[in-house]
Amino acid sequence: MGKLSVAVLGLCTALSAWAGETPADFTTQVPLTVSGKGPWYRLELPLAVQLGARQADLSDVRVFNAAGEPQAYALAQQSAQQSQSRSLTSVKWFPLYAAADANEVAPSVRVQSSADGTLVQVQPSGQPGAGKAVLRGWLLDASGVKAPLQQLILDWASERDGFQRFSIEASDDLQVWRSWGEGQVARLSFADEQVEQHEVGLPGRPARYLRLLWKGQAAPVLTSAQLESVHSMPLPLVWSQPLAGSRLKPGEYSWQLPRGLNVERLRIELSQPNSLAPVTLSGRRESNQAWRPLSVGLLYRLTEGGQEVVQDELQLPGQTVAQLKLDVDERGGGLGVEAPALSVAVRATQLVFLARGEPPFTLALGNPSVKGANLPLSTLIPDYSVERLAGLGQAKTAGQVLVSEAAASTLAGPNWKKLGLWAVLLLGVVALGAMAYSLLRKPPLKP
Repeated sequence: MGKLSVAVLGLCTALSAWAGETPADFTTQVPLTVSGKGPWYRLELPLAVQLGARQADLSDVRVFNAAGEPQAYALAQQSAQQSQSRSLTSVKWFPLYAAADANEVAPSVRVQSSADGTLVQVQPSGQPGAGKAVLRGWLLDASGVKAPLQQLILDWASERDGFQRFSIEASDDLQVWRSWGEGQVARLSFADEQVEQHEVGLPGRPARYLRLLWKGQAAPVLTSAQLESVHSMPLPLVWSQPLAGSRLKPGEYSWQLPRGLNVERLRIELSQPNSLAPVTLSGRRESNQAWRPLSVGLLYRLTEGGQEVVQDELQLPGQTVAQLKLDVDERGGGLGVEAPALSVAVRATQLVFLARGEPPFTLALGNPSVKGANLPLSTLIPDYSVERLAGLGQAKTAGQVLVSEAAASTLAGPNWKKLGLWAVLLLGVVALGAMAYSLLRKPPLKP
């Protein structure tokens, strides 16, 4: 009986090891490259990769080393409610003048500020040239806003209708300026109505001052300037590949998302020049639910002054939706017979893993039956802090996404691996029971 017990125990141990997770147990495998200082590495999961998961909360995500050994990991995710913790602050604005014939990139100014950095006065530096002074832009005092800046909201004098295009720069000392891209707002008359675009997205970073410089035209007179800030540093947005849609009826289009997503921005492909479309966007999670309004806006692709101006994005509240519907006011000409391509953006999910063993490392996902194995960040990283997280080494997806057909076919049917393991374990228990029973029934040896 002792030998049989040892044999069954050894068989069960071997089967348990054989039943451990390997990359082949997941339908999708993505090679990773690492750089920077380890042993912890931070990976921003592309949305296309996330969509390969079989579980909405990414419980089936794993990282393996070259030997196929799983790595300890944590997930850093951000809910739509967290990303909506925002404040709106009205800020002071100061004009930036320059001579009409000046060639300098930005107007030179003298600045007077208080001890806490709040701007008191902004004046042109030196004497203006022979040409007439022109309003080139505006300097915004954001020193009272301590949180990262998410959005700029402007209003301007009514005599300057049309498009307003300008560059955005940020500074903390009024000496060194860093580019934050370009902004575009608009006020247009359309079919006896006025359509307006006042919001400009900012990169979600803190800054004490913003400088707005108009391109190829004088700046309008501002009547209001507000900054929307977030109380925690949001994760960046990641975009999907363009999704095909369907035309329900004239001026109405719909799209089916791969699964329910917390969509925060949306981009519509405007393939035809000189397109102008006031739109209403609605969404829902299930096809049997009523549509809920999500956003109203103006989409356009127009040519003005020899330059093309495009507004093809809408901001959404971050609610979970699986279907989207766009209603277009066709008095602007509509968006065509075919449904335009659509891309959606959600907050990134970051995966942090502790590298153990030899590279290369592989990201694996796509198994509906496994349980989540992620740890809290504070457990994975001793003395965890947001600053330490930002300084970790970087991991990136590399090469092609590998789809295991064998794993896909196995996962689609019964889990024979687990069933086989349980069957052998039960047979082992039965064998042990039979052996014990036979020993108990065996008559004792006579002396």
